[in-house]
Amino acid sequence: MRAGRIQVNDGTLETGWWGPGPAEAATLVLLHEGLGSVALWRDVPERLAASTGWGVFAYSRFGYGDSDATPLPRPMTYMHREAVVVLPELLRAAEIERAVLLGHSDGGSIAAIYAGLDHAAPALLGLVTIAAHFTVEDLNIANIRRIKTEYETGTLRGRLARYHRDVDTAFRGWNDAWLDPRFRDFDITGFLPHIRVPILALQGEVDPYGTVEQLRVFEANARAPITTKLIAGAQHSPHLEARDATLAAITGFIANLARGSST
Repeated sequence: MRAGRIQVNDGTLETGWWGPGPAEAATLVLLHEGLGSVALWRDVPERLAASTGWGVFAYSRFGYGDSDATPLPRPMTYMHREAVVVLPELLRAAEIERAVLLGHSDGGSIAAIYAGLDHAAPALLGLVTIAAHFTVEDLNIANIRRIKTEYETGTLRGRLARYHRDVDTAFRGWNDAWLDPRFRDFDITGFLPHIRVPILALQGEVDPYGTVEQLRVFEANARAPITTKLIAGAQHSPHLEARDATLAAITGFIANLARGSST
């Protein structure tokens, strides 16, 4: 990994690069989950760079990993702002010209919002979501409430503290927003019909934070070509819990995009 930091208008973001740079190949841009960071992708970026031949770029959002802080409480539209303001600035600063967005959970929702907007650059080639949320479900909220108890009374805080400069901001920024009653109105289905690139939507078969209804919503609203897949035996992080099956699906999707662009 080539570790780095990139300045955008709101501050400095922690970044990581694997494989070729943006001048040499298209880039797979990774957007992490609500408690994630660059480091919490584990070996996934390295494996994707090796299997696809593309560059892989990840960053920690403000308040996560070693990126600059963010004020709390987060607004109910924090994912929208990431997609509309921060992500475009970051991609320009990183000089990424051809990209596929790959987002996990919150990152998948952010990626879907971005893909549903008009952007001059970079050229978006495709979209991959893993356990993305398009609406809020009762199951989702119940397990986010449960994880709050684990953070306050169990070992979760200590485990997360290894990966975040300010672990309380990372956790509470996400958890408090989702448990705010106003967040029940979260609904990004209006962006989905405007996505113009091929889509791969993945979800763990036994995801405690969302049901298969999330995939059905995506299928019902997308107008671009979409492939959905339940990953057998996986929960909320199939790229870690069922690495081989998940990364094979992503690699195959990227290979199909590459073949399509060469014809």
